[in-house]
Amino acid sequence: MPREKSCGAVVFRKDPDGLPQYLLLNYGGHWDFVKGQVEPHESEKETALRELSEETGISHFQLIQGFKKTISYYYRRGDRTVYKEVVYFLVQAQESSVKLSYEHVGYAWLGYERAMKKLTFKNAQNVLNKAHSFLKRP
Repeated sequence: MPREKSCGAVVFRKDPDGLPQYLLLNYGGHWDFVKGQVEPHESEKETALRELSEETGISHFQLIQGFKKTISYYYRRGDRTVYKEVVYFLVQAQESSVKLSYEHVGYAWLGYERAMKKLTFKNAQNVLNKAHSFLKRP
């Protein structure tokens, strides 16, 4: 069975009240986080930060230490089942402008509740829930 590994980021910024707003990307058929394939000789963090730059144009950010969430799932590519693993990090954007790559048709900065409703996949909702809980810890 083919295997794939991607890395990405739950990207957030603080609104004027200090509450997190999460960046979701519209991939045409679904809403999800920044993510992409690991390239040869690239670490997980390097992949996530490269994808952040390529997919959003965001270059001013802070990687939040201590958060790393891995999910896995199966999907179909043609007549084959592919096992996919995705590792997510947490990134605070220091800017709000987004320059989308050709892979995306839209984006939204949303509060937690609205982001949970907008995310297409349950596993992405689980990642957001973990990230949001991590940010709320004392």
